Amino acid sequence: MFEAAFWGLVGGASLIIGALLGLVLNVTHRTIGLVMGFGAGVLISAAAFELTMEAYEAAGGPAAAAGLIAGSATFFAGDWLIDRGGGHRRKSPVHGGMPHPRGLDTPAAATAGAATATTGGAALVLGALLDGIPESAAIGISLLGGAGVSTAMVVAVFLSNIPESMSASTGLRASGRSTTWILALWAGVTAASTISAVLGYALLGDAPHATMGFIQTFAAGAILTMVADTMVPEAVEHAGRLVGIVTVLGFAVSFFLSAA
Repeated sequence: MFEAAFWGLVGGASLIIGALLGLVLNVTHRTIGLVMGFGAGVLISAAAFELTMEAYEAAGGPAAAAGLIAGSATFFAGDWLIDRGGGHRRKSPVHGGMPHPRGLDTPAAATAGAATATTGGAALVLGALLDGIPESAAIGISLLGGAGVSTAMVVAVFLSNIPESMSASTGLRASGRSTTWILALWAGVTAASTISAVLGYALLGDAPHATMGFIQTFAAGAILTMVADTMVPEAVEHAGRLVGIVTVLGFAVSFFLSAA
């Protein structure tokens, strides 16, 4: 259990690192988009090979398919509710602002983002939790096989969290949120991520293979829907066509970590 907490903390701590980078460095929206695209590729690979493939081999197709559908539907419903509450731009460096064509950064675009920021604080917190909990639970689940934590899963969560919090923190600062509020937000999400990893490990230790497979692919379905609904659109908006290339690079890095 302590090992699960440690690795959950490692994966979640990158949220704070990304937030600090977003607050301290003058990172362009294009750079954030490219890093986010890389993180999306890492998560796609981890969901496919570390979660779905293992679930299929252990529990069979029906359990794996049911988990994917349930995870996707659950995330979709939660994301829809959070979007309606004001969290639809939670991964954007320009919260509430109108997207600038081709992801270019201009003073006018930044001013528009700050002036029209409408994202609700509660929706942001819930959105960050909705995005982070399936990833961290997957880290805890990866320990159940007895062979140690999945390095690829930890790396995937760590790398994908950095651009997420970097981008969101940049937008939150532009919308007038204080540094203390921003860092407290990510510290809270990191704590929740750690707890999720522990619960993923503790509650499923004696679960049947079918249940394990369902939970693994439930996390995979939620992660893949999150990538498609929130990460990739924001990345393309701010970085353009190059996102496709860096997404493949992220996928390749995660894949070879899984295959090693």
